[in-house]
Amino acid sequence: MTDTEITADLVRDLLQDQHPDLAGLAIREVPGGWGNQMWRLGDELAVRMQRMDPTPELQLKERRWLPPLAPHLPLPVPVPVRYGEPTERFPKHWTVMTWVPGEPLDHGSIIHGDHAADTLAGFLRALHVEAPAEAPIAADRGAHPKYCTDGFENFLQAVVLDGITADVRAVWDDAVTAQTWEGPRVWVHGDLHPANVVVSDGTLSGIVDFGDMFAGDPAWDLAAAWVLLPAGTASRFFDMYARADEAAIRRARGLAAMKSLFLMLMGQNGDRGLPGGKPHWGPVGRAALDRVLEGV
Repeated sequence: MTDTEITADLVRDLLQDQHPDLAGLAIREVPGGWGNQMWRLGDELAVRMQRMDPTPELQLKERRWLPPLAPHLPLPVPVPVRYGEPTERFPKHWTVMTWVPGEPLDHGSIIHGDHAADTLAGFLRALHVEAPAEAPIAADRGAHPKYCTDGFENFLQAVVLDGITADVRAVWDDAVTAQTWEGPRVWVHGDLHPANVVVSDGTLSGIVDFGDMFAGDPAWDLAAAWVLLPAGTASRFFDMYARADEAAIRRARGLAAMKSLFLMLMGQNGDRGLPGGKPHWGPVGRAALDRVLEGV
């Protein structure tokens, strides 16, 4: 954590010091964010300031891997264009990135479900290509669901559910028994939830926050069929994606249940005024969990 308050004046001073050609652009704070704080810079850029993240690892990962990946992806993603290095004034990393226009899905909605399903499937088909040997491997995510049962149980116990606990656990238990991913390690976004995608005109229009990106099992992204898309579109998504076998879908559905519980827990934390809590995530997570229980 940094004790330095991040303000527009601080952002401008850092730009003036390290990238003075950008210091004259308008600076506006972007609501939200936890590990990093975002500031709009003019119309086409943003400054990503390391805040609660204890290390710069996530920003450095984006700096290393997004520039070569972005040209191959069919949706806009934030691409690092300038680097800010730690100084005495602000002893953390910061990065100037391209701005992805649109509204975060946790504050917006998808109206054109079929279009969004096709769009997400196309994006993940393009992203889920074999990663190079030096690509990062996730330490806390990316594993088979059977290795994540403690986390699932913690979420399940922490969230108040109305008579569906057994159904949710059944989905998880099915994922735990699904066959392990045996394909090559592919690029995985790793954190597809409603605050990390943007929508425009009622459909998906961009993907943001690649700090958790890793090489591994694509099921961690395929969970987005339930976490992001409207009810009744998961089947269309998997038809369009066309690379997920039964085991991958079972793993993805279990992971979607866990991610939905996490969103609900963050909502509860927000209702209680706890740090990092987001009250509006509660209904979002419950709606996602209902979609999970409906199946494919």
